[in-house]
Amino acid sequence: MPIDGATEDTICAIATPMGEGGIGIIRISGQHATDIASKIVRLRTNGTLTTLPSHTLHLADMISAPHADQAGHSRPPVMHEDIIDEGLVVYMKGPRSFTAEDVVEFHCHGNTTVLRRVCESCIAAGARLAQPGEFTKRAFLNGRLDLSQAEAVLDTIKAKSEFALGIAQRQLRGDLGRYVQDLRTTLLSLQARIEAEIDFSEEEISFVTRDELRTSLQHIASQIQSVLDTARTGRALREGVRVVLAGPPNAGKSSLFNSLIRDNRAIVTDVPGTTRDFIEEAVIWNGLPITLVDTAGLRDTVDVVEQEGIKRSRDAQAQGDLIVHLVDAGEVQKAGVSEFRFPPLEPKHLVVVNKIDVLTSRTIQPLCEEVEKRLCQRILPTSTQTGEGLEELKIAITSRFLTASFESNEAVVITNVRHRVALDQAIAAIQLALSSIERRAQPELLSVDLHDAADALGEIIGSITSDDVLERIFSEFCIGK
Repeated sequence: MPIDGATEDTICAIATPMGEGGIGIIRISGQHATDIASKIVRLRTNGTLTTLPSHTLHLADMISAPHADQAGHSRPPVMHEDIIDEGLVVYMKGPRSFTAEDVVEFHCHGNTTVLRRVCESCIAAGARLAQPGEFTKRAFLNGRLDLSQAEAVLDTIKAKSEFALGIAQRQLRGDLGRYVQDLRTTLLSLQARIEAEIDFSEEEISFVTRDELRTSLQHIASQIQSVLDTARTGRALREGVRVVLAGPPNAGKSSLFNSLIRDNRAIVTDVPGTTRDFIEEAVIWNGLPITLVDTAGLRDTVDVVEQEGIKRSRDAQAQGDLIVHLVDAGEVQKAGVSEFRFPPLEPKHLVVVNKIDVLTSRTIQPLCEEVEKRLCQRILPTSTQTGEGLEELKIAITSRFLTASFESNEAVVITNVRHRVALDQAIAAIQLALSSIERRAQPELLSVDLHDAADALGEIIGSITSDDVLERIFSEFCIGK
């Protein structure tokens, strides 16, 4: 059922992307959907929209909405010039529709002018232009989707890889919602048993023991933590990551960039400082969407243009999720590992010893081992001339963000910061409850902690959600979805 009259209006919008295409769709949803649609459609078959079988397509003319004469009486648009387009119309009787309301869709030619005119006719006939995400919001408010499923609609639309799409579709099927709901139901059941202890303390009733409660809460916390552990992978798959190639001039960054994207995007010369600005290219490795960034070499220079390139390079590194720092194997050998100036390393650095083709085969391994010993981290030897180490580099990059669990088609993976925060809050409340058990606290305190944990989980599926949160979530959608 609609909540607080939030879905009383009948809304309409263009549901397909604007621009030229074979088909464009206008969607109407609400209690007056069929009345409004009947004013702007002329069926080629006998009958009316409401007498046609639900969920069936029928040929029709889309026509301008009725005009009104000076006396205020409307007239039917019978003139040929009132026909906007020929197409198909489908009526989906609620609650068997996406929004769980009566829905009518017009399938027209994918012409911007046609779509706008049909949409304008819907508005003239009594509909209101939908707000961003309002169709999906109605699906949530009417109980068609839980909130995690509603968010998965947007994730499905924006998925950048097959793995991201798979995660979004599992969430849309309700996998995350059911998982969270099961945990929440268990917490509420435990809380009810604690409440019984408060209300019937003088009765001869068997209450939940503290050992039983501790075991149950530890199991729930473990299940929540297993999902939380997927957050970094989920975020990377949903949003993608920025991998920045950095290092001194002539370390082979642009050559490596071209090799990794399999295209000659970056200019490569033997002249230091050739790259003056950063270049980006989108790739997908092992299901992970990556924005690969080639940057200017870092060095002291009086060249004003190169200085600006170096500044942009540092900015790109600051914004990167991973910095692949290249050094020239020949330069390292020439200076000596102990004397070579390596950059200050952070956890998000991955050091690559490039151009190993300039070394003899028996000197490569000892040099790399010496570098690893000095830097106290694994390094990767590569050569863009021979291709050696390039596949290993791709694996090393993706393994920084992907865990083994993401490969399972049944794994519950969270991709949303809002979900992670809620799960963190749930675990924090459970930890408070466990502490209360150890302190032999009163059952009233335990009940509060269990209530807080259940509420935190409820925020994920929308059982406990403020209007501000809903507005923020659905404002990210496009109009028509």
